[in-house]
Amino acid sequence: MMEIDFIISIGFFIRDLHKHIVKSHKEQYVEQVHTKPFTVYRGQGMSKAAFDQMQKTQGELLPFNNFLSTSMHSQVSLNFARETMESSDLIGILFVMKIDPSISLTPFADTRNVSYFEGEEEILFAMHSIFRIGSMKQINGNNRLWQIDLILYQ
Repeated sequence: MMEIDFIISIGFFIRDLHKHIVKSHKEQYVEQVHTKPFTVYRGQGMSKAAFDQMQKTQGELLPFNNFLSTSMHSQVSLNFARETMESSDLIGILFVMKIDPSISLTPFADTRNVSYFEGEEEILFAMHSIFRIGSMKQINGNNRLWQIDLILYQ
């Protein structure tokens, strides 16, 4: 019975977080006339099998079915990608994500004013954000550390 209560509680939390991202997105980007395109970064690990599959889908769409935490600083995200390489079965991935708020329908919010990690300058994307996969290249010739360029899908 306790598991059901937890699932219900977490469901309310997820719904509230999504609503807050949508509200913040409207205030920060939709109602602003002069929002310019910008770049955010995400570092993570990926299994070799998932990475091999992604290489075959260049130019196609990539959905993120969870909340997506990104940073305005490439070095912060690159450090996350490098940390994942400590596991021998993971490839470090640095996603470089191009965002144009003037045409995006995907909710995202700048969390600098509410984040515990202010220095990361985090942009948080709502669940089910979709990106188009662009170019892929090794970072510093390391076959276990890759940059993948993504463009937020409209």
